[in-house]
Amino acid sequence: MARVVVLDYGSGNLRSAERALQRVGAHVEVTSDARAARDADGLVVPGVGAYAACMEGLNSVRGARIIGERLAGGRPVLGICVGMQILFERGIEHGVLTEGCGEWPGTVERLEAPIVPHMGWNTVRAPEDSKLFAGLDKDTRFYFVHSYGVRRWELEPAEHIKPPLVTWADHAGDEFVAAVENGPLWATQFHPEKSGDAGAQLLRNWLTSLS
Repeated sequence: MARVVVLDYGSGNLRSAERALQRVGAHVEVTSDARAARDADGLVVPGVGAYAACMEGLNSVRGARIIGERLAGGRPVLGICVGMQILFERGIEHGVLTEGCGEWPGTVERLEAPIVPHMGWNTVRAPEDSKLFAGLDKDTRFYFVHSYGVRRWELEPAEHIKPPLVTWADHAGDEFVAAVENGPLWATQFHPEKSGDAGAQLLRNWLTSLS
């Protein structure tokens, strides 16, 4: 049974994530303890609300350092919703720029759609060789609730390094990053823990990657 820590830094649907992971067979601990977070087979970084508030909470438990140390050792991390957004370099909300973890270049910004927030079920466009979306049909829908997102993928290709797999979604004509698979670092803009059977399959796929 995979040991998974859901990082508690004062933001996110901690118990929803905990229950969803337990249902697909993980042993789950919700904690802010750095040693537990570093030593677990997998680390989940949730997040809801404002980017700046999430980064403040993450910094209070040295979350960026924990994430960086895990990734340096090739240990899996899964970001969810704002937990994905804070992995990028920066976020801009209401004209305020906040530095993120910087694992990927790019900016989290307000969606340019006639209706915001983007709330409800939506399909995604995943790469053919995605492991995160393995076993899921192209018309599978996931649950989103957000007003901000990453609208441009800015990481430049590097020679001899496999590029990340980037999944996209569209809200009222505005495209944004819906998920990323980058070595041990995976993330989703949507909420797998609120996405029913589809979300459960996605979490199973992530758990499989831990072994």
